[in-house]
Amino acid sequence: MSTFVERMIGAASLDVHTYEEVEADATATTQAMGVVVLSSIAQGIAGLTQGGGGYGFVAGAMGALIGWFIWAFLVYIIGTKILPEPQTRSDLGELLRTTGFSASPGLLRVLGVIPLLGGVIMFAVSIWMLFAMIIAVRQALDYKSTGRAVGVCLIGWFVFVVIVLMISGGRGA
Repeated sequence: MSTFVERMIGAASLDVHTYEEVEADATATTQAMGVVVLSSIAQGIAGLTQGGGGYGFVAGAMGALIGWFIWAFLVYIIGTKILPEPQTRSDLGELLRTTGFSASPGLLRVLGVIPLLGGVIMFAVSIWMLFAMIIAVRQALDYKSTGRAVGVCLIGWFVFVVIVLMISGGRGA
């Protein structure tokens, strides 16, 4: 069994075996939450320098943490109830573990504090995290098709954005 750091590196490396390992390890839910918390803190630190100060840190960190749970829940519902493949067998815990570890590249969001490069880094890390999320979903939901995992992630993200916009009164996600 891999260590916490090895799992984070494997997840960030988009290693399918790492995602299968954390999916199967019911004790890894706390580790997955730890990855999300660390990634959320990195987001919060980047938010400090992007004009938000202390509020930017709290909003960035809390938004990332809450957003992960909501998006993972939406993906679980969409992926297992609306768009499952015949072999899809999963529970929310499996999806939370795999998607939690898919936040591993998010630790690099702390580099968003670098002047002039911060925005580019944040964008690149977001794309990397999206790829990791797609692999996490494909593995947790036992999809044969990566395209279906992409679709489920995008539908989940779209629904998430609509919810955020409704809650915020249209002020942005």
